[in-house]
Amino acid sequence: MQLVVIWIAYHTQEKRKKRLTKPQKAVRKNAWLGEGYYFWTDEIDAYRWGYSSKCQTGYFEIYKSELDSGNILDTVFNEEYYNFWLAQIEKVAKVIFKKTNSKPTVKEVNDYFKERGIWDEVDGIRFQDLPTKQEYLLVKDFFYRKRIQIVVYNDKIILKFIFHRDSKC
Repeated sequence: MQLVVIWIAYHTQEKRKKRLTKPQKAVRKNAWLGEGYYFWTDEIDAYRWGYSSKCQTGYFEIYKSELDSGNILDTVFNEEYYNFWLAQIEKVAKVIFKKTNSKPTVKEVNDYFKERGIWDEVDGIRFQDLPTKQEYLLVKDFFYRKRIQIVVYNDKIILKFIFHRDSKC
């Protein structure tokens, strides 16, 4: 019997006339890990993303989700997965650099992964960056807090998706 671990995550979108019934797939060229459904693990990050990037309509919405984490590559808390993920990115970057003699863009790296089905065996990836805005930190000049996101490639692991809250920009 396989233990199912459910992660709570938040999806942010600009407010529309009708509430969403499922998350919107990110297809932007600079999406960190390519096309997929992006979620924040902390509600505060979902809110900040809405306020900074989802204000086209003057309001944004946050949806709360439950994700089956069983087949997600956890590059944040699993050192083995992180080292594997890092090696894949650097290997691809070197291949592209060798062909083009310039550093690849995020899109070029993700296109390479997609064309070769590199992430086809996983349902998603949990990854992190560090916030760089001073106003989000309690300690001056110390960027200690991770911003953790999950990109979901297989929407079947999205077990629940419900409206959580909205906010004015």
